[in-house]
Amino acid sequence: MVTVARIDVLLSTLNATDVGTLESISEKVREVQRELLLLDQPGLAQRAGQAIEALQQGDLAEFKRARAFLQSKIGHLR
Repeated sequence: MVTVARIDVLLSTLNATDVGTLESISEKVREVQRELLLLDQPGLAQRAGQAIEALQQGDLAEFKRARAFLQSKIGHLR
């Protein structure tokens, strides 16, 4: 069962990706990806992977779109 506390942690982690090095931001999104897999949300985990890939390719617009998508969908898990 998905707990509100776990969802809040995921959202907080995504919100913390506004600042930091590319490596630290990527690691935060990887944390979210791992947690989504544990929550049996493979589609969202895959989207997190795409966000990491966009960041590594320097596609900031796509990274921001992916992050916003994740924030929206994770919020609906409550």
